[in-house]
Formats: sequence, structure tokens, C-alpha cells
Amino acid sequence: MVKSQPCNCANCGKRLFAWMMSLDRGGEYDKAVHDRKQSLFGSLNGNVLEIGPGTGVNLAYFPKNINWIGIEPNPFMHSYLKQEAEKLGFNNIDIRTGTAEGIDAEDNSMDAVVSTLVLCSVPNLSTTLQKILRVLKPGGRFLFIEHVAAPKKTLLRKVQSTIRPVWKLVGDGCHPDRETWSALDNAGFSNLNYEHFRAPVPIVSPHIAGVATK
Repeated sequence: MVKSQPCNCANCGKRLFAWMMSLDRGGEYDKAVHDRKQSLFGSLNGNVLEIGPGTGVNLAYFPKNINWIGIEPNPFMHSYLKQEAEKLGFNNIDIRTGTAEGIDAEDNSMDAVVSTLVLCSVPNLSTTLQKILRVLKPGGRFLFIEHVAAPKKTLLRKVQSTIRPVWKLVGDGCHPDRETWSALDNAGFSNLNYEHFRAPVPIVSPHIAGVATK
């Protein structure tokens, strides 16, 4: 059961963001990433940790027999997430309140870690990637789909950088101009494969999707 939260500006923002995310399903963005999610997530097995699962938009792509742990910092997402898991018939789920920088899992315990539209919001990206490496088993995989910064010196990049303060405020800490691929390149994974693509969304259309192996 999710405990009631004090009513203040921060919590109101988190509650509103959770509600907005619960409504944003089945649109053009979901259609644009559908095939990539099927390809990335369809073969998941064993112990799977998802950071920032939000309202559970990825659960429909996961095999039902996995042992799934969701680390979600926004407590107002939890009720939506639980409802989605129950609707899809997941039995082995564990929803935890926490952050990507403080992943609550043992070392070398996860077969896979999943992140979609999360790395844009973590305060310290390098620390988060090291935490992911810590919990992955040797040979374990980090699967991701993330929006990223537009190429430097482009108009879109200038727009992203200009609106960053407001975007972070209304987007639960999201950075629209983060060069996530650079942090992945330098994180220390044994193998890294990703592609750049564009999604049909304003401001944050540049994306990457791929797999990093410990």
C-alpha cells in the first residue's frame, strides 16, 4: 500500500507527473519505439531490474516468467505500476522506492537492467552507470532506450539548452540536452552497441537504443 504523501509543491509536481504518464499510452511515441522494445526486451530472462519503471509502460514487452524488480523514486507512480503488473499477469514482482544512484540490489545479482527515458533524469549519470555495473552478473546486459542531446551547434541543441531549467522543473528532473552516449562509452562495459534514431516528439526527438554488456 502506498502511504499518503504530504501536500507540498514538490509532491504535487510528482503526483501530476505520475498522472500525466498514466495517460500517455498508445500514442505516436509508443508506436515509434514498439519494434525496438520488442527486439530489446523479448528475450529477457532470470532476474531483471528496471530503474524508473514509471507506470509500467514496458511490462507488456517483458516475458511473464522473469523475476522483476522495479526501482521507482516517485511514490505516486507505484499504484499505476502495480495495477499494470496485475493486469498483465506478472507474479514475481517487487516494487521498491529508491533511486538509480542508490540501487537496492546485491552485487552481481541481475541478469539484466532496463532503463527507458530514465538516464535523462538522474542527478549523476556516471554514478548511476557504475551502480548498474555493480548489480549486473558477469555477462549481464543493460538494455536502454533514452532521449539524448541533439548534435552540437544545431538549432535544436540550442533550444534544448535554453529550456533546460523549465524542462527539468516540469519533467521531474529531466535534462533535454544530456550526452548520454558519451557516458556509456566511458562507463567500462565490456561491449556496447547502440543506434541513434529520431522519435516523433518535440524538443527531445534524438534518441539512442542499445545494449551494454558487463
